[in-house]
Amino acid sequence: MKKQAKWMSLLGLAGVLMLSACNSSSSADDTTQDGNSAESFGKQVNHEIIGIDPGAGIMKATNKAIEEYGLSDWKLIEGSGAAMTATLAKDIKNKKPIIITGWTPHWMFSKYDLKYLDDPKKVYGEAEEIHTIARKGLKEDEPTAYAFLDRFEWTSDEMGEIMTAIEEGAKPEEAAKKWADEHADRVNEWIKDLKPVDGKSLKLSYVAWDSEIASTNLLQYVLQDKFGYKVTALQVEAGPMWTGVANGDVDATAAAWLPLTHADYMDKFKDKVDDLGANMTGVKTGLVVPSYVDVSSIEDLKK
Repeated sequence: MKKQAKWMSLLGLAGVLMLSACNSSSSADDTTQDGNSAESFGKQVNHEIIGIDPGAGIMKATNKAIEEYGLSDWKLIEGSGAAMTATLAKDIKNKKPIIITGWTPHWMFSKYDLKYLDDPKKVYGEAEEIHTIARKGLKEDEPTAYAFLDRFEWTSDEMGEIMTAIEEGAKPEEAAKKWADEHADRVNEWIKDLKPVDGKSLKLSYVAWDSEIASTNLLQYVLQDKFGYKVTALQVEAGPMWTGVANGDVDATAAAWLPLTHADYMDKFKDKVDDLGANMTGVKTGLVVPSYVDVSSIEDLKK
């Protein structure tokens, strides 16, 4: 009887251990599967996509993406570029999942390990360009400024140097001056054989994106320091930026994202502005997540 009781006890213990192991394995599998699921990711971020200012073209494209991909349970949160990057920094520090509207060039891709979600429906289009547009008549009124703006083009890496300096605490005008002084050969390509002017006024406009803050401050510095213009740089939303140039209230902007992001504005104002062409190529917009997030495509966001 004692041996039988002993064997029964051992068998019972083995059963408990086996059951415990099975439950533990099952629980781990469920957690892994649930943790990797789009539904779980959506719940973790409250089905919120962190966006920027409502007038930005990337916001319109994201609303279209929500519709095209059937993401009816997702919400696009309006804000600003600064608010978006602040939220991104906080969540990455805490290793939390987050999804944002993103674009390159941007300093956040240098600072953080990020990835674009695949966009098989091409809602965000292919790679874009940043164009310089000028008001009608600028070529005749200010040929020096027009010629310089027409020549101006640079790379995302060059822009990234200014953006990074600003993000690390430098004032935009100081970062632009430092870059221009350290890249005199590039600046000389843009200003070669152009004559200075005597304190004439110019107005530039730009949207409050880190990329456009970098480019506009650089343009302002060169126009003032190399040519003698008195430059006013106006920070506005995309609509007023385009409208100002089209109406002739603003001389130029180097912040027109084409052919997709600002497509509506180009369609509306194409006969009222001069498109000087791309000052940067190969730029991109889309939905962005930290690389540790196990989601790879916008399609994965659908339940």
